[in-house]
Amino acid sequence: MQNIILKIHPEDNILVALRDLEAGQVLNWQNHQVRLLEAIPAKHKFAAVDFAEGAPVMLYGILVGKATRPIPKGSRIRTENVTHATQDIKVDRSPLRWVAPSTTPFAGRHFLGYHRSDGRVGTMNHWLVIPLVFCENRNIEIIKSSMLTQLGYLHERDFAVDVQQLVQLYSDGASEAAIRQANILKTTSNSQEQQLFPHVDGIQFLTHDGGCGGIRQDSETLCRLLAGYITHPNVAGATVLSLGCQNAQIPLLEQAIREQNPNFDKPLFILEQQQSQSERQFIAEAVQQTFIGLMRANKIERRPAPLHQLTIGLECGGSDGFSGISANPVLGQVSDLLVALGGTTILAEFPELNGVEQELISRCTTKALAQKFMQLMNSYAERAAAVGSGFDKNPSPGNIKDGLITDAMKSAGAARKGGSSPIQDVLDYTEVVKQRGLNLLCTPGNDVESTTGLAASGANIILFTTGLGTPTGNPITPVIKVSSNSALAQRMPDIIDFDTGPIITGETTIEERALALLDYLIKVASGEQRPAAVRLGQYDFIPWKRGISL
Repeated sequence: MQNIILKIHPEDNILVALRDLEAGQVLNWQNHQVRLLEAIPAKHKFAAVDFAEGAPVMLYGILVGKATRPIPKGSRIRTENVTHATQDIKVDRSPLRWVAPSTTPFAGRHFLGYHRSDGRVGTMNHWLVIPLVFCENRNIEIIKSSMLTQLGYLHERDFAVDVQQLVQLYSDGASEAAIRQANILKTTSNSQEQQLFPHVDGIQFLTHDGGCGGIRQDSETLCRLLAGYITHPNVAGATVLSLGCQNAQIPLLEQAIREQNPNFDKPLFILEQQQSQSERQFIAEAVQQTFIGLMRANKIERRPAPLHQLTIGLECGGSDGFSGISANPVLGQVSDLLVALGGTTILAEFPELNGVEQELISRCTTKALAQKFMQLMNSYAERAAAVGSGFDKNPSPGNIKDGLITDAMKSAGAARKGGSSPIQDVLDYTEVVKQRGLNLLCTPGNDVESTTGLAASGANIILFTTGLGTPTGNPITPVIKVSSNSALAQRMPDIIDFDTGPIITGETTIEERALALLDYLIKVASGEQRPAAVRLGQYDFIPWKRGISL
């Protein structure tokens, strides 16, 4: 029945409820009937056949679980009756025949970007102020409070909270009720006319808890991550604060920068506090150097660039039972369109590729890539299992509540963000994209750790799908939020940029929404639209310590 239930793949033996279904309801489906034995909430799945204990559960045409007990036809699929299971994997490939989608609607299109000397093009023009070690976080915050408002950036938010009004009410003896009812939200304007440097999109201040302590490999990885940000096409230059005695030494950062860009020529100011006269003098010098860097960055202006200069990160967070049906397939179609245009896309979150490895192996262009992919997956899985948190523990309570029962079920939908194009390269964390086309990047499924890694690997735009709502952004790369359902887009319009919910109701198709999303993406890349994450100042940055984080 159209717009009530869905069978995603011909080989599936469970069906998806597209809206709340009542117990006892009889559904006609492909010449046979299913009588619901219990209520099925929207986004959840129910048995289309009778399952014996141990029977395979199929979704998207692949194994996503096994029945832990008999499941009568018409019963809801739950954690109580299904457990995680995946198919056996062979590093074996057959010739891939990919039919690229038509790119006619985007023939002759371009975006307005910032051209860098290494040939890459940025969608933003940021200056970075970053610490090499957590000891410098407080100094970073002092510099941030000193510079942002006075230079007209105000964290990029389009609103402010009027605390002074609360102070005045309290001074006047107002009651708690009066304070609670006060309207303290004020709309602000962040037009470039207010900024001293109109061609600098932002000054981004990164803080973290790394650089010393822990294992030396974490500090080395941090330096490679920071080098990925400094050399990123969305970044004009950087001010780096070092304490001096930490594990993440300045030569480690400089070496990582040279490895990523041997001809690096951006302005880079590195200051070491233990060589300064005093803390206040150290901070003042950092502000002066940053101001000079902003003067240089402001000389760079947007110019036309071909669409193949776009590098798109593909991310999901707060997924629901509709994510793999609407939002993720739309991203997959956008990925295929961009690849057909000669551009680059990056699919990350390796814990959420657990169960779809065989499909991805078959899409790798060489056996060496397939082997690297499985080596990274197996190493990650072993480290997770060693601390009692295997990939099967991945679905969050929110995922499960909204219909994603097993990690394989979640992965089968998440992988659809990568479309169907050949996989041109497989990257470990902090490796920078070199090959155009679809790339796989080893990151955690954790939203912020993954988006942090996507930006470091060169994504100059990130598309982020969500079914539950996730206020996540990135300091240097615009993050576009795509909702899987219209109820979310209506409930949280301040964080959602694009709605794919009409696919669920049958009002439009995946292909139509993909064309509209790519058109919106080009406007964001050109600076003509600011996504919600940028307006709200959602500049999240969490480096992945190579311990286990799912």
